[in-house]
Amino acid sequence: MIEINNICKNFGAKQALRDVTFNVAEGEIMGFLGPNGAGKTTTMNILTGYLSATSGTARIDGVDVLEKPLLAKSKIGFLPEQPPLYMDMTVKEYLNFVYGLKNCRLPRAQHIKEICEVVRISDVYGRIIKNLSKGYRQRVGIAQALIGNPKVLIFDEPTVGLDPKQIIEIRNLIKLLGKEHTVILSTHILPEVQAVCDRIVVIDRGVIVANEKTEDLVNAVEGSRRLIAKIVGPEEDVLKMLRSTPGIKFAEMLGRRDTDSVSYMIESEDKVDIRKPLFYNLSRSGWPLIGLEGMELNIEDIFIRLVDHDKEKSKKGARKGGNKQ
Repeated sequence: MIEINNICKNFGAKQALRDVTFNVAEGEIMGFLGPNGAGKTTTMNILTGYLSATSGTARIDGVDVLEKPLLAKSKIGFLPEQPPLYMDMTVKEYLNFVYGLKNCRLPRAQHIKEICEVVRISDVYGRIIKNLSKGYRQRVGIAQALIGNPKVLIFDEPTVGLDPKQIIEIRNLIKLLGKEHTVILSTHILPEVQAVCDRIVVIDRGVIVANEKTEDLVNAVEGSRRLIAKIVGPEEDVLKMLRSTPGIKFAEMLGRRDTDSVSYMIESEDKVDIRKPLFYNLSRSGWPLIGLEGMELNIEDIFIRLVDHDKEKSKKGARKGGNKQ
C-alpha cells in the first residue's frame, strides 16, 4: 500500500534522509519512531506531498506522489502534530468545510455523520472548536483526516498533550481505524507503539536502523538475555553453579520468594540461550527449577540500544575516515 524506495533529502549541505526504504502493507499499523531531528517529519512530508525528495520514490497504492500528486493525496488522510483546525468554527462547519476542500463525492450528511460516530464527536457536533477539550480537538482532527474515506491514514504525535484517559481513548480509536485503513503512527511515546502497532520502523539521523514486527523487534538488537529463575536448593551452592555455567556471564541472588525456593537473576553471554544448559545442570544436581521467567528488553531499552549503536558506528566510521586523511 505504501512504498518508500531509496528516498534522500538534502537541505543545502545537510542530508536529512539517506536511502530511506520501507513498505507498509494494506491494513497494517506501522509505528514510525526516532529521536528529535531523526527525519520522521521530513519523511512524512515527502510521503504526503508537502516536500519533494532529492532522489528516490514514494508511492501510495501504486501512485507516485511526485508524478500524480493530486491522485496520491486523495488516498491519504493526514493528522499533523498540530491539527489544522479553525477554532472559531463549529465542528459541523469545519467538517463540512473540509468535505468541500477535499472535493468529496460521498453522500455528505451520511458520510460526516458516520465519521462523527466512529470518532465519538457526535455530542459536540454543534459546538465551537475553541471551546472543546484537547482530547476532543484531536478527535476532530482525526475526523477531518477520515473525510473521503482515504485508504491511508498518517498520524503525527496524535496523543501529545492528552491526559491518560484521553490517550487510551485515542489509542483504541487508532486500533479501530487500523481494521479499515493502512496507518502510519509517528510518536515519541514508546509504549504507544507496543499497544497499537503491528510493525515498527526506527529512523535515526536520516537512516533506517530497524524495521521489524513489534513482537520481533528485540531480535534486531544484539545483546544478552536476562532470566529470573526460581530454584530449590542450597543458596550458595546454586549461585556457585550458576556462575560457573558456560554462557552465563552474571548471576545474582534476589532473595527468597517461597518457603523453599530462591529467585536468581541470570544474564547470558551475547546471543547465547542458556535455558537448556541451566536445566541440565540443575537436574544433575537434584535442584528443582520451579520457575523461569524472561526479562526481555522493553521497547525503551531496544530503542536506546538501536539509536546508540547506530551513533557509535557513525563515530567509528568518522574516526576511520579521519585517519585516512
